[in-house]
Amino acid sequence: MDRKAAAFANSLVGNYEDEAVLEMTMLGASLQFSVNTHIAFSGAQMDAKLNDVEITNNGSIAIKPGDILNFGKLKWGFRCYLAVLGGFITETVMKSKSMCSNITKASRLLKNDELAINASPLENQNRYSRIRYDESYINSSNLEVYVGPEFENLTDAQQKKLLSIRFTISNNNSRMGYQLNENFQNNLEAIITGPVIPGTVQLTPSGKLIVLMRDCQTTGGYPRVLQLSETAINSLSQKYTGQAISFKLSK
Repeated sequence: MDRKAAAFANSLVGNYEDEAVLEMTMLGASLQFSVNTHIAFSGAQMDAKLNDVEITNNGSIAIKPGDILNFGKLKWGFRCYLAVLGGFITETVMKSKSMCSNITKASRLLKNDELAINASPLENQNRYSRIRYDESYINSSNLEVYVGPEFENLTDAQQKKLLSIRFTISNNNSRMGYQLNENFQNNLEAIITGPVIPGTVQLTPSGKLIVLMRDCQTTGGYPRVLQLSETAINSLSQKYTGQAISFKLSK
C-alpha cells in the first residue's frame, strides 16, 4: 500500500526496491529469528523492540539466531513494512510474492507461521545504523491531486468546494478503496465504463467519494473527478477510519 516505505526498508538492507516485505497494518507482529540476517522497517511507528530493547524505524539492524523482534502499540501511521536482507523465500504466483485471497494458499500470516529467509554473514557489520528519512508524508493530511477526466463536468462552485472540504475516512475502507464520510451533492451522470487506476477518486450519484487504492478494479462507471499522486496514495495508505484529509490540486 505504501510503496515509498516498503522501497525504503528494502534499500536499507541492500535489496531491490520491489523485493517482498512483511506489511503490518495497525497491529504489529512478534518474530523470532533462527539465522543471521539484517532487517529494516519503515512506515508506521509501532513501538518496536529487539530483545526488549527499543529500536526505531529507518535503520539497518543486524540480527542473530534467537533474537526476538516485537512490534507493539501503534504510535502514528497505519502500516509498517519489514524487509530482510535477500528477501523472503515465499511462493511466487504470476511473478509476485504477495499474498492474495483466492489466489495464493494463504491471504495473511497466522500465529506460529514460519517464513524462510536468506541467511547472511555479520562480519564487519554494525549492530544498528540509522539513516535520516523524510516521513512527513505519513502524517500529512493534504493529498496532492490532479484533475480527473470528469472534473470539468462539475460546476465552478463544485470544483472549488471539492478542493476546500475536509473529508473524513469512513469505516468502509480496504486495500481496494477508501470511502469518505461526507456527501458531496452533484448532478453528474454515470459514465460509460472506463479505466481506473490506484488513486482515482470516484464520485457516486449519492454524493459519496471513493478513493481507489492498490488492489482496486481496473474499470468503473462512476465519474472520475480527481487522481491522487503517487505520494498521496502512499500518504492515504497510512490513514485510518475517522482521520481527516483534504485534496490539494497540483499546479
